[in-house]
Amino acid sequence: MILTVCMSPCTDVTIELDSFNVGKTNVVKSKTLSLGGKAINVAIGVKRLGMDSHLTGLMYNENGYMFENALDREGVPFTFVWNKGRVRENYKFIDSRSMLTEVNDVGEEVGKDKTEEVLQMVRMLSAKSNVTVLSGSLPRGVSAEFYGKLVRAVAPNSLKIVDASDERMLSAIQEGVDLVKPNLDELENMLGRRITDKEEMLSACRELIDRGAKRVLLSLGKEGAVITDGKEAYYCKSLNVAVNSTVGAGDGMVAAAAIQLEQGASLPEILKSGVAAGTATVMTVGQVSFTKEKYNEVFANLHVTKL
Repeated sequence: MILTVCMSPCTDVTIELDSFNVGKTNVVKSKTLSLGGKAINVAIGVKRLGMDSHLTGLMYNENGYMFENALDREGVPFTFVWNKGRVRENYKFIDSRSMLTEVNDVGEEVGKDKTEEVLQMVRMLSAKSNVTVLSGSLPRGVSAEFYGKLVRAVAPNSLKIVDASDERMLSAIQEGVDLVKPNLDELENMLGRRITDKEEMLSACRELIDRGAKRVLLSLGKEGAVITDGKEAYYCKSLNVAVNSTVGAGDGMVAAAAIQLEQGASLPEILKSGVAAGTATVMTVGQVSFTKEKYNEVFANLHVTKL
């Protein structure tokens, strides 16, 4: 089983307008609601690939039922630590020129008693899991160091994957993790420098390995991804496909990589599966995850090269 831990679920409300006029009345053309949270997407992705996943983390009393219903439809079991208030709501306004204006909620503040409950839940559930995935942001009131506590809470028998940014990632890897998945922007921000060529990219990945990560799966967006353990490195170029949405692509990559890691796969196999799932996600209309059929189609056409 693959356990995923979500500390900051959210709902995304996307509103289309003819024009966005500040200080005036605006009329909605269409409105869509989607449920978000990186670890939630990972759990769904694992399930769509035919493997067992379980989701834990924080959820909120007032509108958490929407997430329960969605996970039930996907066949993903969950055990939440419930908190007062509502899941944070992010608003995306898109006008006829495709100009995007975002308003992101900070959400409810979470107390130490709730974070301690999450740590205890992770200790219990990770003992039954071959892989534990820690991904996404943290709620208001919880410092970046909490990611290190989450890693320490994972049972010794469970492989650890982290997909987070900035200080959250650095806090996690110093505790020792089996795989991390930054994208290029996140890697540059973490290390505080620009990365302009392949050698600098591999050097930056090795720096994360020196800090405590065993493997780095570096997402390059539409260019594909790189994976390295500090000794060997491989590259897989993505296919040139029509992009529906990039939302959730990194989570699809993590879901497929988690399955391969659980099965003891090689670096090239982890990389190819991750790129296939990420690519399949951006091709899938109206969802933040992918279908297994689309994944298989993409996978069959990918090629891995050694760097």
